[in-house]
Amino acid sequence: MHMDMSLPELKQYQGKNPKPTNFDWYWEASLDELKELSLGYEITAADMAISDVTLYHLTFTGIGGVRVHVKWAKPHRPTGQAVVMFHGYGVDSGDWLEKIAYAKEGIHVFAMDCRGQGGLSEDAIVTIGPTVRGHIIRGLKDQDPKNLYYRSVFLDAAHLVKIIQTIDGIDSNRIGSYGQSQGGALALAVASLVPEIKKTYSVYPFLSDYKRAWEMDVTNSAYEEISFYFRNVDPMHEKADETFLKLGYIDLQHLASRIKSEVIMVTGMRDAICPPSTQFAVFNKLNTKKTHHLYPEHGHEYIPLHADEAFNYFRSL
Repeated sequence: MHMDMSLPELKQYQGKNPKPTNFDWYWEASLDELKELSLGYEITAADMAISDVTLYHLTFTGIGGVRVHVKWAKPHRPTGQAVVMFHGYGVDSGDWLEKIAYAKEGIHVFAMDCRGQGGLSEDAIVTIGPTVRGHIIRGLKDQDPKNLYYRSVFLDAAHLVKIIQTIDGIDSNRIGSYGQSQGGALALAVASLVPEIKKTYSVYPFLSDYKRAWEMDVTNSAYEEISFYFRNVDPMHEKADETFLKLGYIDLQHLASRIKSEVIMVTGMRDAICPPSTQFAVFNKLNTKKTHHLYPEHGHEYIPLHADEAFNYFRSL
């Protein structure tokens, strides 16, 4: 049974959410804005002692002057490698355990809390539209697409990598990005904005092909807030084209062609939360060394073996 398109159709699918004509300018201008920020950061020791690893809470200032929180597992015998980790929608950077495993191998780990979600990062976005039910829709009613929430989060991720590249003992060309769902999207987004990222491991990424997601069973997916937005802001869909075009600025499929890192993507073929077609829209537009692991019986859930594979993948950064 197919919950989405057939596999041959998926392998040819190119997405349907529109791309703004000034998309490339939008992100180049955003990266120029990022250059104005300080690469400084502050650290405090975490309340946990582990042999061969020191654990820190790192904070830096992101777009809009907010303080962004990051967990840093610093190895005592570093190899020069680093991995940035990103969490799923609405939660936080997670426990230390997985990060410690990497640090024990000499790999620095930096796990960022997305602003305004479940962790310690601040959020200072002021918008005129709704903010309830999710972050995709934040800034959609504003005339300026600079106020889209995920623009700020993508830039936070990029700024974090720029900071990591300044840290003694880290090779700026031996950095990887890793995450699942929202985190899988951010792992790809940061690779698109920071070309030095060497390896990316993205598990069922979110934030892609919004129009396709809306056409499916959107109210039972991670994209349900799009339906909420239309119901309350544009119930007759009089501005639907404008809405999807604005979402195009933060559509991962349109960033995919910028990625230079090697990419492994993982997709559960029964994923009803982030439908496979929205993920294939990204994968099919990657112009780099890439591998797509497909799990026919799995959805948006625990995927066996992938965490161990990711660990070995990043050990060879």
